[in-house]
Amino acid sequence: MAGSSAKAQNWVYTEGLAVESEAAQQARAAAAEAGIECVTPATGALLETFAAMARAKHVVEVGTGTGVSGTWLLAGMASDGVLTTIDVEVDLQREARRAFAAAGIASSRTRTIGGRAMDVLPRLANGNYDLVLVDAEVTDAADHLAQAKRLLRPGGTVVVTEALWGDKVADPARRDSDTVAMREVIRTVMEDEGLHATLLPTGGGVLVAVKR
Repeated sequence: MAGSSAKAQNWVYTEGLAVESEAAQQARAAAAEAGIECVTPATGALLETFAAMARAKHVVEVGTGTGVSGTWLLAGMASDGVLTTIDVEVDLQREARRAFAAAGIASSRTRTIGGRAMDVLPRLANGNYDLVLVDAEVTDAADHLAQAKRLLRPGGTVVVTEALWGDKVADPARRDSDTVAMREVIRTVMEDEGLHATLLPTGGGVLVAVKR
């Protein structure tokens, strides 16, 4: 019990270290108003770090939302980097564009595409992207990951957020379809010989893989 309490305290401490920009806070408030979930500040800071490590110029985001994760990504990307972000909810993308503008991001650095990711991703160029973020429904995650692997350059990174799926993935008693699907996604990624992969407990869980 003491160990569990310490781990919970560590999680709270880690989450509290991330300092969110006013633009990201604006996007988070819009998400709350719209009743949608978004990445935690610590997950956002991790995304910024991944983008900065790669000096990313070409990034794809599946699941724009109101722009919380996109704002963090753009903060870490190269100054001339372009974020391509996809969401079926164009109303949310309008909020995201407001957040990007509030962050001082030039409109030429973002490409918001309304539509289903599986209709858009196949049209993007092979091996052209430094990072792909999958922040969308678990039912489509396996298909999104297959596309991400095609899109990434060697050494490029794919990130799946909410990979612990509401803390249910680690509980073997949880057998609902979404939890089982996420476990399968994790297993597939971890066993893929074309990827270096790990699972982090940050936020709601972050699955990270680098293309060999």
